[in-house]
Amino acid sequence: DEFELYFQPIRYAADGTPAMLEALLRWPQPDGSFIRPSDFIQLCEDTGLIIVLGRWVIHAAARAQSELAAHGWAGLPVAVNVSAMQLFNSDLLGEFIAATEAYGLAPSALHMELTESSLMHNPTQAMQVLKSLNAHGVVVSLDDFATGFSSMSDLRQLPLESLKIDRCFVTDVERNPRNAAICRALLSLGHSMGLVVVAEGVENQAQLDWLAAHGCDQVQGYLLGRPLPLGEVIALLE
Repeated sequence: DEFELYFQPIRYAADGTPAMLEALLRWPQPDGSFIRPSDFIQLCEDTGLIIVLGRWVIHAAARAQSELAAHGWAGLPVAVNVSAMQLFNSDLLGEFIAATEAYGLAPSALHMELTESSLMHNPTQAMQVLKSLNAHGVVVSLDDFATGFSSMSDLRQLPLESLKIDRCFVTDVERNPRNAAICRALLSLGHSMGLVVVAEGVENQAQLDWLAAHGCDQVQGYLLGRPLPLGEVIALLE
């Protein structure tokens, strides 16, 4: 019971209104510091504890969404990150169904994010899991897109709702021709497939202006809001 979820807004690029919240795991310490996720997530994966931890995150996110609904934000989904081990070695669909039913939520109240590289472990099995989730109304987003080098033939078959452009391509997009070219290509690819495109790591107004001007749908980053406890996020929304 030492973990907490913080929440970072994902906003519409055109007008800044909130599109959803991403749940991010935090491990606060008695002295006020935090153990970084990069220091414990891999350990959890190596030991198999990520299954239990992932289950806790899904249920905590569902509880948070029900609290959002109580404050008038029922239509604001919460996105949770899922690891490759959860994808291939747990009953993800059952976890999402149990969590949403426990709090009386629609299946679409929780979104699932997974990285492109996690799909590459077993594309066939990943396809089966994602199709079952999609059939039950769970929305799936592909995180860190264009960093895992998955094949286009696999990508076009996945039941996805959105692609997230990795922050490494958003950095200096307004003045780095190569990053700008990559972002334009990813925006074009995502939109041609009927997907929502989200840019991560937006940290200044110039990046936001460039992304909005080039048709990016949603944006996320410190410029739009830092990860905060749910109560503070609700206060900001209100």
